[in-house]
Amino acid sequence: MNDELFNLIERLANLLRQETRAAGQSLGLQPVQQEALYYLSTCNRYSDTTLAVTEFLGLTKGTVSQSLKVLESKKLIVREKDKSDKRITHLKVTEVGNIFLAATCPPKKFTEAVTQLSGKDQSNTATLLSEILRNYQITAGRNAFGVCRNCKFNQKTPEGIVCGLTQESLSTGDTLLICREYCT
Repeated sequence: MNDELFNLIERLANLLRQETRAAGQSLGLQPVQQEALYYLSTCNRYSDTTLAVTEFLGLTKGTVSQSLKVLESKKLIVREKDKSDKRITHLKVTEVGNIFLAATCPPKKFTEAVTQLSGKDQSNTATLLSEILRNYQITAGRNAFGVCRNCKFNQKTPEGIVCGLTQESLSTGDTLLICREYCT
């Protein structure tokens, strides 16, 4: 069963990469650049730095730095200094970048394939894949980068939602994004 699951997930990943690569060619983007752009569109303010992109993608700092320069030159991202700590630079997806992502992520053929499943099957599949991901992260010792709302530091208080790690307020939108400080 392990080989069968691996082969199925690998084949799905390969098809997704092929379709994504084809979409990125319209802007002259390489797959790694698209992956960085997509990640930046899904992460929160604790996770939108060059270092976080490097950690998330598991690539060298040089590769990520060059990829980010391409995204910036194509006006898909902008760099913004942190308001309270000028040493930190945040990477933000621009309107042009968001338009590109809205048209390409998830890929259309993937969406068509998934919508052929019943709502219950879609939900069950998402649950099972989430469990596999969680188990894999634990086994690999890479627990970081999860959705904020599922983190043990996500705390609901009478004043609103707070990150128990940073003690900063979080919006509902923040809690839907990926965070590098995620902990189960």
